[in-house]
Order: sequence, then C-alpha cells, then structure tokens
Amino acid sequence: MPSSDYRRYVALGDSQTEGLGDGDDTTGLRGFADRFAGHLEAARPGLLYANLAVRGRLAGQVRAEQLGPALALRPDIATVVAGVNDVLRPRFDAAEVAGHLEEMFAALTAAGAHVATVTFPDIGRIAPVARPLAPRLLELNALVRAAAARHGVYVAETALPQAVADPRMWTTDRLHASSVGHERIAAALAHAVGLPGSDDTWTHPLPPRTAPTRGAAVAAELRWAAAFLGPWLGRRLRGRSSGDGRTAKRPDLLPFAATP
Repeated sequence: MPSSDYRRYVALGDSQTEGLGDGDDTTGLRGFADRFAGHLEAARPGLLYANLAVRGRLAGQVRAEQLGPALALRPDIATVVAGVNDVLRPRFDAAEVAGHLEEMFAALTAAGAHVATVTFPDIGRIAPVARPLAPRLLELNALVRAAAARHGVYVAETALPQAVADPRMWTTDRLHASSVGHERIAAALAHAVGLPGSDDTWTHPLPPRTAPTRGAAVAAELRWAAAFLGPWLGRRLRGRSSGDGRTAKRPDLLPFAATP
C-alpha cells in the first residue's frame, strides 16, 4: 500500500500515545498520535482513527489489553509505543519488555497492518536524577530496533537528535513530551513511514534560548523533585498507577475530521 493511502490508523501505547503533555484532561489531550493522524489525513482525506492508549500502562499491559481490540479494528497502519514505564520500575527486564513489543509487531503485521514505533531518548539528559537509567534505555532501544527489523516495522529514531535534550521539548514533569515534543514525534513518524511532504526537519534544533543560571537550574531541580518525583514514588510504593480506572480516549475508529 502506498504511504499516502492509509485509511485506518490505530494507536497503541501508554501516556505518550494518549497525549499527556499536549493539552490537559479539561481541555482535551492531543499528543503525537493525534498529530500523526493529522499527517495521515493530509496525505489522504477520510482517515479513520482510534487511540487505545492508557496512561501508566506497562508494555505487557498494552499487549494484553490493547492488541486484541486493535486487531479487531483491522488497521492498515498502527503505532506501538510502550516501555518507558517499565524502564522506570525497579525490576526491569529489557528482553521481556521487547518481547511484548515484538508480539504486537508480529500480530499486527501478520494481519496486514503497517506498523511504526519509536526509540526512547535518554531521560537523564533532561532529568539528571534519571541518568542511571541510560543503560536500560540503550538496551531497550537496541532490542526494539532488532525486533522491528524482523517484522518490517518502521522506526522513528526519536532517541538520537540533540534537540531531544532541549527542555522545551518536555513538560515540567520531564517524563512527557510538550506540545512541541509531541509535534516532533509525529513529524518523525511521518518521515519514517515516508508520507508525502515529510522530511528530517524534526531533527533540527529549536531556536536559541537564554540558558538558566546555575542557581535557577538547582532551584528547578528541587521544584521538580517535590512536585513530580515524590508523588510518582508515592504511587509506586502504594502499588498505584496514574491510569487506574481509566479507559482509552478513542476506542472506536472514527473519522479524523470529526476530532474536536
């Protein structure tokens, strides 16, 4: 199928695919999947789009909860983006996480869908306290690339550009992309699948900005730890997830043109 002729797009994943960081629960979330759907709609008007993602989900939960419904929707293009929540857990097995992703790649491609995924940036470049996670991310990215190659899955290498470390690409929690970041991820996916008009401008640096002073940077670290790291650790200790009680925001294939 030509890259400009996709008609049915289904997104599987966690909070990034749901769109956290791009809008809010009051005004509505957009996110890279909605934005990528916009690229697909521009290439061929009449796109049907479903988003099955739920925040907080681990890769195994995405496979268990979303793969079956996704297959039932018979997509001709799907995105599968999950694994960062696993990286953040004390017990992390990169091969297990990649195995869940590969099961989704295999099932979707066997059903005739084109599939796209991403690699994950080193969040230690954005949140210094997370630097010990770098080896986990590097290992997971290598396994994702290998699994994608085995199944003909497109990979948007969003882990690689220097621009990914720009704070403007991230929300204040430093775990979710900002509106600018989500826009770049969508452009990276459009480029990876070869949509008409796509190019590598998503890799380019953002315009120059004034760097914060050392004091301001330290103060920002302390505010981040109090506002986001502490509550996140608290949920983990209580066995809670930000996605508890939540369901997919767009479980059915609907015309993208009808998106609010």
